[in-house]
Amino acid sequence: MSTVTNSLTDARRESLVTAGVSQGDVSDFFALLKPRVMFLVVFTALVGMVVVHSNVHPVLAFASLLMIAIGAGASGCLNMWWDADIDAVMTRTRKRPIPAGKIQPGEALAFGTFLSVASVIMLGLVSNVLAAGLLAFTIFFYAVIYSMWLKRSTPQNIVIGGAAGALPPVVAQAAVAGYVGWESIILFAIIFIWTPPHFWALALVKSGDYERAGIPMMPNVAGPDSTRFQILAYTLVLAPLGLAPVAFGFGGIAYAIVATLGGLGMLALAVQVYRLRKGEPAMRVAQQLFAFSILYLFLLFATLLAEHGLGFFRPVFG
Repeated sequence: MSTVTNSLTDARRESLVTAGVSQGDVSDFFALLKPRVMFLVVFTALVGMVVVHSNVHPVLAFASLLMIAIGAGASGCLNMWWDADIDAVMTRTRKRPIPAGKIQPGEALAFGTFLSVASVIMLGLVSNVLAAGLLAFTIFFYAVIYSMWLKRSTPQNIVIGGAAGALPPVVAQAAVAGYVGWESIILFAIIFIWTPPHFWALALVKSGDYERAGIPMMPNVAGPDSTRFQILAYTLVLAPLGLAPVAFGFGGIAYAIVATLGGLGMLALAVQVYRLRKGEPAMRVAQQLFAFSILYLFLLFATLLAEHGLGFFRPVFG
Protein backbone atom coordinates (compact mmCIF):
# COMPACT_ATOMS: atom_id res chain seq x y z
CA MET A 1 0.00 0.00 0.00
CA SER A 2 2.78 2.44 0.89
CA THR A 3 4.55 1.80 -2.43
CA VAL A 4 1.36 2.57 -4.32
CA THR A 5 0.77 5.70 -2.24
CA ASN A 6 4.33 6.94 -2.81
CA SER A 7 4.08 6.37 -6.54
CA LEU A 8 0.76 8.23 -6.64
CA THR A 9 2.33 11.10 -4.68
CA ASP A 10 5.15 11.29 -7.20
CA ALA A 11 2.63 11.24 -10.03
CA ARG A 12 0.70 14.06 -8.34
CA ARG A 13 3.81 16.23 -8.10
CA GLU A 14 4.51 15.63 -11.77
CA SER A 15 0.91 16.29 -12.84
CA LEU A 16 0.67 19.54 -10.91
CA VAL A 17 3.65 21.03 -12.71
CA THR A 18 2.72 19.74 -16.17
CA ALA A 19 2.64 22.61 -18.63
CA GLY A 20 1.51 22.95 -22.19
CA VAL A 21 -1.68 23.26 -24.15
CA SER A 22 -4.21 20.43 -24.14
CA GLN A 23 -5.47 18.61 -27.20
CA GLY A 24 -8.96 18.31 -25.75
CA ASP A 25 -12.10 19.54 -27.47
CA VAL A 26 -15.38 20.84 -26.07
CA SER A 27 -16.60 17.33 -25.25
CA ASP A 28 -13.50 16.69 -23.13
CA PHE A 29 -14.04 19.86 -21.09
CA PHE A 30 -17.70 18.92 -20.72
CA ALA A 31 -16.64 15.48 -19.47
CA LEU A 32 -14.67 17.23 -16.70
CA LEU A 33 -17.98 18.44 -15.31
CA LYS A 34 -19.18 14.86 -14.67
CA PRO A 35 -22.40 15.30 -16.68
CA ARG A 36 -24.16 12.28 -15.16
CA VAL A 37 -23.61 13.69 -11.68
CA MET A 38 -24.75 17.10 -12.95
CA PHE A 39 -27.99 15.55 -14.17
CA LEU A 40 -28.65 14.05 -10.74
CA VAL A 41 -27.88 17.39 -9.09
CA VAL A 42 -30.23 19.28 -11.42
CA PHE A 43 -32.95 16.68 -10.90
CA THR A 44 -32.80 16.66 -7.09
CA ALA A 45 -32.43 20.45 -6.98
CA LEU A 46 -35.52 20.87 -9.16
CA VAL A 47 -37.51 18.74 -6.74
CA GLY A 48 -36.20 20.88 -3.88
CA MET A 49 -37.66 23.87 -5.70
CA VAL A 50 -41.09 22.54 -6.60
CA VAL A 51 -42.03 21.03 -3.24
CA VAL A 52 -42.14 24.49 -1.62
CA HIS A 53 -44.49 25.99 -4.26
CA SER A 54 -42.57 29.27 -4.32
CA ASN A 55 -43.88 32.28 -6.21
CA VAL A 56 -40.46 33.04 -7.69
CA HIS A 57 -40.46 33.96 -11.39
CA PRO A 58 -39.82 30.90 -13.63
CA VAL A 59 -36.90 32.63 -15.38
CA LEU A 60 -35.17 33.32 -12.06
CA ALA A 61 -35.84 29.75 -10.94
CA PHE A 62 -34.30 28.43 -14.16
CA ALA A 63 -31.29 30.72 -13.78
CA SER A 64 -30.82 29.53 -10.20
CA LEU A 65 -31.04 25.89 -11.30
CA LEU A 66 -28.48 26.56 -14.04
CA MET A 67 -26.04 28.10 -11.55
CA ILE A 68 -26.47 25.13 -9.21
CA ALA A 69 -25.72 22.80 -12.14
CA ILE A 70 -22.61 24.78 -13.11
CA GLY A 71 -21.43 24.79 -9.49
CA ALA A 72 -21.85 21.00 -9.35
CA GLY A 73 -19.91 20.65 -12.59
CA ALA A 74 -17.18 22.93 -11.24
CA SER A 75 -16.73 20.79 -8.13
CA GLY A 76 -16.59 17.69 -10.32
CA CYS A 77 -13.90 19.34 -12.45
CA LEU A 78 -11.83 20.19 -9.37
CA ASN A 79 -12.28 16.62 -8.16
CA MET A 80 -10.94 15.27 -11.46
CA TRP A 81 -7.98 17.66 -11.28
CA TRP A 82 -7.05 16.53 -7.79
CA ASP A 83 -7.68 12.83 -8.44
CA ALA A 84 -5.88 12.65 -11.79
CA ASP A 85 -3.13 10.45 -10.32
CA ILE A 86 -5.45 7.80 -8.90
CA ASP A 87 -7.79 8.02 -11.90
CA ALA A 88 -4.85 6.93 -14.04
CA VAL A 89 -4.54 3.57 -12.23
CA MET A 90 -8.24 2.72 -11.90
CA THR A 91 -9.84 0.88 -14.81
CA ARG A 92 -13.15 2.75 -14.63
CA THR A 93 -11.54 6.21 -14.59
CA ARG A 94 -8.30 5.97 -16.57
CA LYS A 95 -9.97 7.24 -19.76
CA ARG A 96 -11.02 10.52 -18.14
CA PRO A 97 -9.67 13.61 -19.95
CA ILE A 98 -6.73 14.37 -17.62
CA PRO A 99 -5.21 10.88 -17.19
CA ALA A 100 -5.87 10.25 -20.91
CA GLY A 101 -3.69 13.29 -21.69
CA LYS A 102 -6.41 15.24 -23.48
CA ILE A 103 -6.50 18.11 -20.96
CA GLN A 104 -3.63 19.46 -18.87
CA PRO A 105 -4.09 19.54 -15.06
CA GLY A 106 -3.52 23.30 -14.91
CA GLU A 107 -6.26 23.92 -17.44
CA ALA A 108 -8.70 21.78 -15.48
CA LEU A 109 -7.83 23.65 -12.27
CA ALA A 110 -8.37 27.03 -13.94
CA PHE A 111 -11.60 25.87 -15.58
CA GLY A 112 -13.04 24.46 -12.35
CA THR A 113 -12.01 27.48 -10.30
CA PHE A 114 -13.52 29.94 -12.78
CA LEU A 115 -16.83 28.06 -12.92
CA SER A 116 -16.93 27.78 -9.13
CA VAL A 117 -16.52 31.50 -8.55
CA ALA A 118 -18.81 32.48 -11.43
CA SER A 119 -21.64 30.14 -10.36
CA VAL A 120 -21.59 31.36 -6.76
CA ILE A 121 -21.55 35.05 -7.73
CA MET A 122 -24.29 34.63 -10.32
CA LEU A 123 -26.50 32.64 -7.95
CA GLY A 124 -26.14 35.41 -5.40
CA LEU A 125 -27.22 37.95 -8.01
CA VAL A 126 -30.21 36.05 -9.39
CA SER A 127 -31.48 34.66 -6.07
CA ASN A 128 -30.00 35.51 -2.66
CA VAL A 129 -26.88 35.39 -0.50
CA LEU A 130 -28.08 32.36 1.49
CA ALA A 131 -28.32 30.20 -1.64
CA ALA A 132 -24.96 31.47 -2.91
CA GLY A 133 -23.31 30.73 0.43
CA LEU A 134 -24.74 27.21 0.49
CA LEU A 135 -23.53 26.59 -3.07
CA ALA A 136 -20.05 27.83 -2.15
CA PHE A 137 -20.03 25.53 0.87
CA THR A 138 -21.14 22.58 -1.28
CA ILE A 139 -18.34 23.15 -3.80
CA PHE A 140 -15.77 23.57 -1.02
CA PHE A 141 -16.99 20.48 0.82
CA TYR A 142 -16.79 18.26 -2.27
CA ALA A 143 -13.57 19.61 -3.74
CA VAL A 144 -11.59 20.15 -0.53
CA ILE A 145 -13.10 18.25 2.42
CA TYR A 146 -14.06 15.14 0.44
CA SER A 147 -11.64 15.01 -2.51
CA MET A 148 -8.49 16.34 -0.87
CA TRP A 149 -8.95 14.95 2.64
CA LEU A 150 -11.62 12.33 3.33
CA LYS A 151 -11.33 10.23 0.17
CA ARG A 152 -7.73 9.18 0.84
CA SER A 153 -7.74 9.18 4.63
CA THR A 154 -10.79 7.30 5.97
CA PRO A 155 -13.18 4.49 4.99
CA GLN A 156 -15.95 6.87 6.10
CA ASN A 157 -15.15 9.02 3.06
CA ILE A 158 -18.42 8.21 1.32
CA VAL A 159 -20.49 8.62 4.48
CA ILE A 160 -19.23 12.10 5.40
CA GLY A 161 -18.54 13.19 1.84
CA GLY A 162 -22.07 12.22 0.86
CA ALA A 163 -23.26 15.46 2.42
CA ALA A 164 -22.02 17.35 -0.66
CA GLY A 165 -24.15 15.26 -2.99
CA ALA A 166 -27.17 15.64 -0.71
CA LEU A 167 -27.10 19.45 -0.52
CA PRO A 168 -28.54 20.47 -3.95
CA PRO A 169 -32.21 20.35 -2.80
CA VAL A 170 -31.25 22.55 0.17
CA VAL A 171 -29.47 25.07 -2.09
CA ALA A 172 -32.41 25.04 -4.49
CA GLN A 173 -35.02 25.65 -1.81
CA ALA A 174 -32.95 28.53 -0.44
CA ALA A 175 -32.70 29.97 -3.97
CA VAL A 176 -36.45 30.15 -4.58
CA ALA A 177 -37.82 30.52 -1.05
CA GLY A 178 -35.07 32.42 0.76
CA TYR A 179 -34.94 29.92 3.62
CA VAL A 180 -34.13 26.27 4.38
CA GLY A 181 -37.23 24.33 5.38
CA TRP A 182 -38.09 20.82 6.51
CA GLU A 183 -38.79 19.71 2.96
CA SER A 184 -35.24 20.16 1.73
CA ILE A 185 -33.75 18.89 4.99
CA ILE A 186 -35.69 15.64 4.59
CA LEU A 187 -34.62 15.33 0.95
CA PHE A 188 -31.03 15.93 2.11
CA ALA A 189 -31.39 13.15 4.71
CA ILE A 190 -32.73 10.67 2.16
CA ILE A 191 -29.83 11.24 -0.24
CA PHE A 192 -27.32 11.25 2.62
CA ILE A 193 -28.45 7.87 3.99
CA TRP A 194 -28.86 6.44 0.46
CA THR A 195 -25.24 7.21 -0.49
CA PRO A 196 -23.35 4.58 1.60
CA PRO A 197 -25.31 1.48 0.48
CA HIS A 198 -25.26 2.80 -3.08
CA PHE A 199 -21.49 3.33 -3.28
CA TRP A 200 -20.45 0.45 -1.03
CA ALA A 201 -22.34 -1.96 -3.30
CA LEU A 202 -20.13 -0.72 -6.14
CA ALA A 203 -17.05 -0.82 -3.89
CA LEU A 204 -17.63 -4.53 -3.24
CA VAL A 205 -17.36 -5.14 -6.98
CA LYS A 206 -14.51 -2.67 -7.62
CA SER A 207 -12.45 -3.33 -4.47
CA GLY A 208 -9.43 -4.33 -6.55
CA ASP A 209 -9.49 -0.98 -8.33
CA TYR A 210 -9.60 0.91 -5.04
CA GLU A 211 -6.82 -1.25 -3.59
CA ARG A 212 -4.51 -0.46 -6.53
CA ALA A 213 -5.26 3.24 -6.13
CA GLY A 214 -4.66 3.21 -2.38
CA ILE A 215 -8.15 4.49 -1.57
CA PRO A 216 -9.40 3.25 1.84
CA MET A 217 -12.88 2.20 0.78
CA MET A 218 -14.84 0.21 3.35
CA PRO A 219 -14.37 -3.27 1.77
CA ASN A 220 -10.59 -2.74 1.64
CA VAL A 221 -10.32 -1.55 5.25
CA ALA A 222 -13.07 -3.23 7.26
CA GLY A 223 -13.50 -6.17 4.91
CA PRO A 224 -16.34 -7.30 2.62
CA ASP A 225 -18.41 -8.92 5.39
CA SER A 226 -18.42 -5.80 7.56
CA THR A 227 -19.31 -3.74 4.49
CA ARG A 228 -22.25 -6.02 3.75
CA PHE A 229 -23.53 -5.62 7.30
CA GLN A 230 -23.24 -1.83 7.08
CA ILE A 231 -25.06 -1.81 3.74
CA LEU A 232 -27.92 -3.68 5.38
CA ALA A 233 -27.89 -1.38 8.43
CA TYR A 234 -28.07 1.80 6.33
CA THR A 235 -30.81 0.31 4.16
CA LEU A 236 -32.86 -0.51 7.27
CA VAL A 237 -32.74 3.21 8.07
CA LEU A 238 -33.27 4.32 4.47
CA ALA A 239 -36.47 2.36 3.80
CA PRO A 240 -38.59 4.07 6.51
CA LEU A 241 -36.80 7.39 5.98
CA GLY A 242 -38.00 7.33 2.39
CA LEU A 243 -41.54 7.68 3.75
CA ALA A 244 -40.73 10.84 5.73
CA PRO A 245 -42.17 13.16 3.04
CA VAL A 246 -45.53 11.45 3.60
CA ALA A 247 -45.33 11.99 7.36
CA PHE A 248 -44.46 15.67 6.83
CA GLY A 249 -47.29 16.21 4.36
CA PHE A 250 -45.46 16.85 1.09
CA GLY A 251 -45.48 13.27 -0.17
CA GLY A 252 -48.83 12.12 -1.54
CA ILE A 253 -50.49 8.77 -2.21
CA ALA A 254 -48.42 8.03 -5.32
CA TYR A 255 -45.23 8.82 -3.47
CA ALA A 256 -46.24 6.62 -0.53
CA ILE A 257 -46.75 3.66 -2.87
CA VAL A 258 -43.46 4.20 -4.72
CA ALA A 259 -41.47 4.75 -1.50
CA THR A 260 -42.95 1.65 0.13
CA LEU A 261 -42.34 -0.67 -2.82
CA GLY A 262 -38.93 0.83 -3.54
CA GLY A 263 -37.87 0.57 0.08
CA LEU A 264 -38.91 -3.09 0.18
CA GLY A 265 -36.91 -3.69 -3.00
CA MET A 266 -33.83 -2.05 -1.48
CA LEU A 267 -34.22 -4.15 1.67
CA ALA A 268 -34.62 -7.38 -0.27
CA LEU A 269 -31.44 -6.74 -2.26
CA ALA A 270 -29.51 -5.60 0.82
CA VAL A 271 -30.45 -8.84 2.58
CA GLN A 272 -29.22 -10.78 -0.44
CA VAL A 273 -25.95 -8.83 -0.44
CA TYR A 274 -25.54 -9.69 3.24
CA ARG A 275 -26.29 -13.40 2.70
CA LEU A 276 -24.33 -14.07 -0.50
CA ARG A 277 -20.66 -13.56 0.26
CA LYS A 278 -18.62 -15.56 -2.24
CA GLY A 279 -18.17 -15.99 -5.96
CA GLU A 280 -20.09 -14.67 -8.91
CA PRO A 281 -23.53 -14.67 -7.18
CA ALA A 282 -22.17 -12.27 -4.53
CA MET A 283 -20.78 -9.89 -7.15
CA ARG A 284 -23.94 -10.08 -9.23
CA VAL A 285 -26.29 -9.18 -6.37
CA ALA A 286 -24.00 -6.30 -5.34
CA GLN A 287 -24.21 -4.96 -8.90
CA GLN A 288 -27.98 -5.38 -8.80
CA LEU A 289 -28.22 -3.38 -5.59
CA PHE A 290 -26.03 -0.63 -7.06
CA ALA A 291 -28.22 -0.40 -10.17
CA PHE A 292 -31.52 -0.62 -8.28
CA SER A 293 -30.44 2.05 -5.80
CA ILE A 294 -30.15 4.52 -8.70
CA LEU A 295 -33.63 3.61 -9.90
CA TYR A 296 -34.99 3.84 -6.35
CA LEU A 297 -33.73 7.37 -5.77
CA PHE A 298 -34.84 8.48 -9.23
CA LEU A 299 -38.37 7.17 -8.69
CA LEU A 300 -38.68 8.84 -5.29
CA PHE A 301 -37.75 12.25 -6.65
CA ALA A 302 -39.60 11.78 -9.95
CA THR A 303 -42.81 11.00 -8.06
CA LEU A 304 -42.44 14.12 -5.91
CA LEU A 305 -41.79 16.12 -9.07
CA ALA A 306 -44.92 14.73 -10.71
CA GLU A 307 -47.06 15.33 -7.62
CA HIS A 308 -45.99 18.93 -7.09
CA GLY A 309 -44.92 20.02 -10.55
CA LEU A 310 -47.69 18.38 -12.57
CA GLY A 311 -50.54 18.63 -10.06
CA PHE A 312 -50.80 14.94 -9.18
CA PHE A 313 -50.55 15.48 -5.42
CA ARG A 314 -53.19 13.69 -3.36
CA PRO A 315 -52.58 13.77 0.41
CA VAL A 316 -52.38 10.50 2.31
CA PHE A 317 -53.84 11.97 5.48
CA GLY A 318 -56.93 14.12 5.11
